[in-house]
Amino acid sequence: MKRRKTPAALVLLLPLAVACGAAPAHSGAVSAQEPLTGVEWRVVSVTAQGATHAAPAAARLLVGEHGTAVGNLGCNTFSAPVTLQDDRVTFGELRTTKMACGEARMAFERLLGGLLGGRTLTGSVDHGKLTLTTSHGDHVNLTRGAPE
Repeated sequence: MKRRKTPAALVLLLPLAVACGAAPAHSGAVSAQEPLTGVEWRVVSVTAQGATHAAPAAARLLVGEHGTAVGNLGCNTFSAPVTLQDDRVTFGELRTTKMACGEARMAFERLLGGLLGGRTLTGSVDHGKLTLTTSHGDHVNLTRGAPE
């Protein structure tokens, strides 16, 4: 009588496979209480070199749970690879559409794109507000959901 060894091997290897796969590469959260991923964040303003710039209504950010960020810089849409580790949010190179808008929207877009693209920022979520801060102290202020 031949016995199949495959089910026994699976029973023995399943706990090992689960243990090895249990720790994700990124947690999807800046804090356990308020997740960063899976939330549409509306960009409220950017503060750079001591000056605060209000965001156009279209400016948005959504960090997916699988390592991609998408959104709108104020005129053009973008996507970028993103890595989360503890409170660090690292954006890869931004890929954007190439529409032209008014000068004020384009200036904001250049500012926001320059702060996000290819940078590591510190993320802090508190009561539905997200702040992404560069190593130089410039920051992007965001809030959950639709414009007020």
